[in-house]
Amino acid sequence: MSTLKNLFKQTFIYGLATVLPRVLTVFLTWLLTTYLDTEKDFGEVSILFSYMLLLNVLLTYGMETAFFRFYSDKNESKNTLSTSLWTVSITTIIFVILSFLFLNQIASITAMDSKYWRWVIAIVAFDTLMVIPFAYMRAQGKAMKYAIIKLVNVIISVSVSALFLIATQKMTTSFAWLPTDKKELYFIAFAFASLLTLFIVIKPYFSKFFIDTFLLKKMLRFSWPILVAGFAFAINEAFDKVLLQWLLNLSEEAAIEQVGIYTACYRLAIGMTLYATAFRLGVEPFFFSQSKEKNAMEQYGIITKVYVVLGAIAMFVYIVLLDLIKPLLVSKPSYWVAMDITPLVIFAFFFFGIYQTLSVWYKVTDKTKYGAYISVIGAILTIVVNVIWIPIIGYMASAYATCGAYGLMMIISYLMGRKQYPIPYDLKNILLYIVLSISFSCIFFYILRDYFGIGSLQLYLAGIAMTLILIGIIGYKEKRLIQSLIPKK
Repeated sequence: MSTLKNLFKQTFIYGLATVLPRVLTVFLTWLLTTYLDTEKDFGEVSILFSYMLLLNVLLTYGMETAFFRFYSDKNESKNTLSTSLWTVSITTIIFVILSFLFLNQIASITAMDSKYWRWVIAIVAFDTLMVIPFAYMRAQGKAMKYAIIKLVNVIISVSVSALFLIATQKMTTSFAWLPTDKKELYFIAFAFASLLTLFIVIKPYFSKFFIDTFLLKKMLRFSWPILVAGFAFAINEAFDKVLLQWLLNLSEEAAIEQVGIYTACYRLAIGMTLYATAFRLGVEPFFFSQSKEKNAMEQYGIITKVYVVLGAIAMFVYIVLLDLIKPLLVSKPSYWVAMDITPLVIFAFFFFGIYQTLSVWYKVTDKTKYGAYISVIGAILTIVVNVIWIPIIGYMASAYATCGAYGLMMIISYLMGRKQYPIPYDLKNILLYIVLSISFSCIFFYILRDYFGIGSLQLYLAGIAMTLILIGIIGYKEKRLIQSLIPKK
């Protein structure tokens, strides 16, 4: 179990690198919902961030994962850094040039002002140029350095955003040189933080310019399915905001307002997002480093089980506390009308985290094309459900689509992996914990919450009782596993 303990040590550090910045990012959600003038303004920001996510995936085109794959190969590691670093840099420069040449056309197609797009393009470019340097840190095991720099990046972006959105409105003469549009100020703050962070991680760019074309071809063959899978994930994660803008049977202004309300309640699911993301950051390098070990399959099976055990408890507790958490994340009650979507989004990210651990079979066997196939199926389901049901039931369609897509991807990955790379999962207990946690969550949120009343003592007593039952069942069945993960003095 020493390997697993090392994994969870790394996961804890990467978790801090994810959780602490995201905790600060939570303040950004509060800041935006408080200081932007309307729900429509927040909707516009949300839509632009959706486009940013799609562009980030396109511009990295799976090279981060390809970097881990080939850097871990002793025969290829020498040229992996320079090849991936300079290839991504060249394509990013081409993107920036073309984007500014066609800036007005982009603004017209997306119905978003070009003054916002200028900063969005800059942010996307800076963030892309940091991908390989950050991957290099992770590959070298510099988890703490990675964590600190990520934290600094968010501290800068949050601080400058707060300065711009709050102070500039009160001290207008001191900040007369800045734009008055609050949304533009927010994007300027992000661009500034990204640029400073790029300077912090810029050291690899001082290496000799060299691209190993033979290695690049192999990396691109490995990475194109990652690109497809990543783009499909971005559709599942972000494209629903764009589809809501296009498909709601409302005026454009009212539709964007609904996007703002939906996004605010979507972000209330951040607890499960943090858990799934931290786990992925710790697990991904581990998958490749352990793939040649004799007990690799057994280790992978245990990792998935640990994710479900901890996640099932964390998910239910988070849903019990959701009404206490919401004012800390989203300040205005006018946004809370979409709260019914939040448990569905939480379930979705729980499923996605399981899918990430199940995806080891196609990553370590270089069959990443299967990951692309699975993600495309999920994206198709997302688009179809949204297109058919948004005009009928509004943003609830987007929540159902997200949950359904990640659930389907999880199931397909398991079924395909069972044939391609049979990992010994404890399927019976894993399914039990998933069903118990989701059932308890639905009963608590959709039934008891209405029956006892939001915030009532009886509701939280019921939540505590259900939490103890869930922990008791899982703890009783997994005593040995839990004991093996507790450090011994």
